[in-house]
Amino acid sequence: MPAVPFLTDLLVALVAGSLAFLAARWYSGSEAVPDQPAREVARALGSAVRPSSGLRRLVTARLDRSVATGLLLTLALGATLLGGIVLGVLAVLVRRVASIQHVDNYVADWGYRHRGAGSTSALHVVTNLGNIRLVVVLALALVLTELIRRRSRFAPLFILAVLGGEEAAALAVKVLVGRVRPTLTAEAATLGPSFPSGHSATAAAFYAAAALVLGRRLQRGARHLLIAGAVAVTAAVAASRVLLDLHWLSDVVGGVALGWAWFALCAVAFGGRLLAPTAAVDIAAAEAAAPERAPGRAAVRER
Repeated sequence: MPAVPFLTDLLVALVAGSLAFLAARWYSGSEAVPDQPAREVARALGSAVRPSSGLRRLVTARLDRSVATGLLLTLALGATLLGGIVLGVLAVLVRRVASIQHVDNYVADWGYRHRGAGSTSALHVVTNLGNIRLVVVLALALVLTELIRRRSRFAPLFILAVLGGEEAAALAVKVLVGRVRPTLTAEAATLGPSFPSGHSATAAAFYAAAALVLGRRLQRGARHLLIAGAVAVTAAVAASRVLLDLHWLSDVVGGVALGWAWFALCAVAFGGRLLAPTAAVDIAAAEAAAPERAPGRAAVRER
């Protein structure tokens, strides 16, 4: 059946999206997880340092916003580049383990043997969802929407940090590893180094960032659907790269890991759904500076 690779790609996306949806529901349904983790953690920190005058002064004084933002992003970039180097070293080691390379070869050969003109065309449409040129257009549309509807001044900076950092890290690892692509198709030979998959890394980072930006003011159910969609698209793009014989299976695994790792670091730097550098520090400072409540009044409120 010439459509088998494309149907396989859709199945991978469906399974990945469904698992992500179930994981998001389980995570948000846990009693130990607050609705706004970054805000609650910041408040807890501010409350914890309130009794100590020295710590309270340190937190309430805060750092200069521009300095703090630059420091957080610099640390995030350094950590991601380090993680990419580790991934690259691991990729070299994995290639030398015969059983892992056998899996890569088997998957590549399976995709090549079952390819057809229609399936290949459909997979190219899917794989373009991870093309940096298309992603940049989608990112600009997302930023303009945020600026017009919510006047979010930090959304452009967040998206730029996610995409710029991910692209830089992926290119650095590609040059470092220099892994050769599969040789089953002529198209692969015209492309650069194989590990990690740039399309997979771009899809993982951008669609996760888009889900975070769009889901900030949505209900939990809608956020879960956005998360599931982001994971499904990422899985579809990653699988398409393998089924088109443009990457090894281990390439796309490394690309997805790199993209999600970089997104996570940027999300931490911007305070999660708060989406503002040092926002968590501001919340902690306000909580630390708040006056202590009298026991009697606190007891009344608790009732």
